[in-house]
Amino acid sequence: MARKVKKEALASPKAEAKARALKATKAVLKAIHMRPQEEKSLTTVPSSSGPLTTKSATKKIEDNSTLVFIVDIKADKHQIKQAVKKLYDPDVAKVNIPTRTEQEKKTYIQLAADYDALDVANKIAILETETS
Repeated sequence: MARKVKKEALASPKAEAKARALKATKAVLKAIHMRPQEEKSLTTVPSSSGPLTTKSATKKIEDNSTLVFIVDIKADKHQIKQAVKKLYDPDVAKVNIPTRTEQEKKTYIQLAADYDALDVANKIAILETETS
């Protein structure tokens, strides 16, 4: 019994180019059938629920310079950051979105070091400070 030896066919440059073109065509067709991404607007990111004004949220504002918002479930960190910057003018250092199973997202927005969350909270009427 003789062993069969596979002969490796040397691919010509023409065959390689044809294979690459076929692969590119398949990729294009696959992308056409994918669902198009929905365009998300910045105006809908902070939902109608808006800023959270519970005791724990107020404590976060005072201690950690962090604002707490309820936003739409489809909003992502970049959109939230841009919307806060556009609507309330502070620089955002960090956006945290803990995992929840409900229809809304609770987001923790930590402001940059040169912004005070109390001032921003007073500006957007989350907290009312007494002036004597």
